[in-house]
Formats: sequence, structure tokens, C-alpha cells
Amino acid sequence: KPSLFERFRRRAGGGILLYGPPGCGKTLLARATAGECGLPFFNVRIEDVLDPYIGVSEGNLHAAFEAARASAPCVLFLDELDAVAYARRKQQGGGARALVDQLLQELDAIGSDNSQVLVLAATNAPWDVDDALKRPGRFDRLVFVPPPDLRARERILELHLAEPPTADDLDSAAYASRTPLFSGADLRHLAERAVDSAIDETLSSGGDVPVSQTHLDAALAALAPTTLDWLATARNYVE
Repeated sequence: KPSLFERFRRRAGGGILLYGPPGCGKTLLARATAGECGLPFFNVRIEDVLDPYIGVSEGNLHAAFEAARASAPCVLFLDELDAVAYARRKQQGGGARALVDQLLQELDAIGSDNSQVLVLAATNAPWDVDDALKRPGRFDRLVFVPPPDLRARERILELHLAEPPTADDLDSAAYASRTPLFSGADLRHLAERAVDSAIDETLSSGGDVPVSQTHLDAALAALAPTTLDWLATARNYVE
């Protein structure tokens, strides 16, 4: 609705920071945003930016923003933001400060135009991101991406168990209720371990053995949610 934005004198674009425990879908949400809007998606990874030679990292970051501006409207996604914009107050040397300064300049669109460029970023460690990036006009909207809820866990398990042969009485909802605080990655790992057990049993028996509750029970008994460490760290920072 560009006419609506024009009438309210509101510029399209801006910056949103997604944060939360790893494996909970921050990158997938960024891709889905571009997909729902039918827009180009620019995924800027750490290896695309960081370089050991002085000045090259800043040039790589500038080139990524320039490519996005040339393709506007689009979504520009910065993954692992804390690696690119580590808090300057925590840095020992001054080498990485220039990269933070460059990112601030890109977000402020000094000498450029960021209109119709939605800048999304993700981090597992929001406490390590430079505070200047979280001020209005930059990443001024912070969105917490929590571990999936009961309904989401059930759907994730259904998706990961949709293709392998499974027993008729396999109940994804029952295992969703037994996996609170499991991340999406944890649930995928649970399904994969159960599938591996079914494959091992098939090899030993010589006949096809579908994934059953026995396989999932054994896999679940050996796993714990990986989000607990993140949540404990976040609690310590809050306290």
C-alpha cells in the first residue's frame, strides 16, 4: 500500500532486530518476510563481511547495502549481528570499531537512501550488540523469538515425520506436550534420532520397521532442550 504510506508521510523500511535462543527460527522468519512480500532477499553472512585486511570488511558491508538499495524494495538480512557489531565498550582493540561505525553509517543512510529497504538482523546474544544500534532510527524494534509453543511444536514434529514411514498410532501432539522449551532445531534432532533408530532396526531385522513411539521415547530420553543454557544466560544478564 505505497499510497497509504505516502498519505501518512511514513517512510517504508526501517530496522528490526530478532533475538532469542538459537534454533528457534529467526533466519526462517526473515526469509518468510521476504517471501510473503514477494521481495528480493539479501542474506549477508559473517563470511561475506569479515576480512583480516584493514578496511575490507567495511567495504564488504557497504557493498551489501548498496546492492540492496539498488534492488529496493527488498529485505536485507544480517545474521549473527553480534559478530559484525560487537559492543565497542567490550572490545579490547580498535580494529573492530570501524566496522561498527560503518554499520551505523549505513543504517543512518548517510550519503545514501534506505527507503524501501527493510533491514532485519538476528542475534543469539543481544547483550553483545553495540547499544548505538538499538537506538531509534536504526534497529528500533526488537522482537523476541521464543522457543516454539505447544501448537508449533506439534506442527514441527508433523513436518519432520511426514516423509519417513511411521506407525499408525504415532501421536505428534503427545510428544509436543512432552517437549516444552525445545527449539525447532531440537525437535528436528529428536525426529532424526528416532528415524536413525528405525533404520538400525530395519537393517538388523531385514524388514521395514516404521518410526514408532518406542523410537521417539528412546530418543527423547537422551535429549534435553538446548534453550536452557541461553535462558539461564539471559536471566543472569537481566539480574
